[in-house]
Amino acid sequence: MAALCASVLAAQRADTTVLKQVVIFGRHAVRTPVAPASVLNTFSALPFPVFAASGQAMITPNGRTNETLLGNYFRLWLTQEKLLTGNDRSDASFVYARANDAPLIVDTAQAFAAGLLPAAPPAVNTVPAPDPLFDPIDAGVAKLDTQMAVAAVNGRLGDNPQSLATAYSAEFALARSVLFNYPAGTTPAPAAPAGQIDVTALPITMTAGNSTAPVNPGGLGPFYEAIDPFMMEYADGMPASEVGWGQLDAAGISQIFRVYDALLDLEFRTPYLAGVQSSNLGSHIVRTMLQAATDNAMSGSLGTPSDKIVVLTAANTNLAGLAGLFQLDWLVDGYQRDVASLGGALVFELRQSQSTGQFIVRCVYVAQTMDQLRNQTPLTLAAPPATVPVFIPGCSVQNATFDCPLGTFVRVARRQIDSRYADLNN
Repeated sequence: MAALCASVLAAQRADTTVLKQVVIFGRHAVRTPVAPASVLNTFSALPFPVFAASGQAMITPNGRTNETLLGNYFRLWLTQEKLLTGNDRSDASFVYARANDAPLIVDTAQAFAAGLLPAAPPAVNTVPAPDPLFDPIDAGVAKLDTQMAVAAVNGRLGDNPQSLATAYSAEFALARSVLFNYPAGTTPAPAAPAGQIDVTALPITMTAGNSTAPVNPGGLGPFYEAIDPFMMEYADGMPASEVGWGQLDAAGISQIFRVYDALLDLEFRTPYLAGVQSSNLGSHIVRTMLQAATDNAMSGSLGTPSDKIVVLTAANTNLAGLAGLFQLDWLVDGYQRDVASLGGALVFELRQSQSTGQFIVRCVYVAQTMDQLRNQTPLTLAAPPATVPVFIPGCSVQNATFDCPLGTFVRVARRQIDSRYADLNN
């Protein structure tokens, strides 16, 4: 038995593959809140703190720094993997970067590029909004059946969306105590301050939405706006006294955000919605890896066959949708399940066996921890961001890295991708 265990462990440690291409699909960096102060301050007893950047949903200086630190980590890792040579100007010709066309997203992509190749940051490609890769409904590539969307989400809730208030009662109670500035666990809970909106008491409904939020969640919309600053305050390094007015640490923020995590899951991971919103993106990623493996230009792919590094930058909604499409799950210590963290990325590695020549796909999720973000921690190979292997259902084999033969990955992906919503344009 001991000999068998030793051989299994040795097999898991041995990696006889060579990295041929990597697709890095990341979320934007730390930003200012999505709602203006005039709205946020109607939700709380105290005024929200002010960020070191103006405007709504704009990258902060610290957010930019953290994204460059993450890009530099990928530089170190990809150099170790021999995908980068250390000659930035030469390496830049093998990098394709694309970002959704919004200031926050483009600024994030540029900050990452500055860390990846500091002497010659690659240009960030954008498509004038709406980009069919990230906004296929608005771009006319995909068509949303609003009745089906509402039914699919309500069907996951027993046709009783308000039950979420009960399921997450502890999270709502904690959020309310922070917003209205009283100790958590106070019984009975005090009334809302005069003239303020209690976002934890708004009715939760699931009705027809729009192309950005395909299902309107009723009171969960304002609730998310109200709690959104807490994550950003902590990750942006604000003094502890300003993070939830001194009432929240990383664990408390993570608990409150379980409500928003559930909303993201409903809006973007529900199978019907994942198929409509993410089939075009999923198709392009698969075809990009096929293009690299065959060394033949392929329509509906990104970049060219010679591109070794493909970097895509968008929002957590896009990451949630792609994960839902391919049924990918991950759990990073300090975060809730399947959280697309600030700056975090799904990474698809195209590898080739040195012994058989077979191509495989390896998927990992990479994320700076909340404290790495807060402290702007330099990242190295010895002190990396959190990295966890991701199992690809119907494809991964049982080894330490959940490797998946490329041919199998393509077949599994094609079953998940709705071809009606996947175009063959770049």
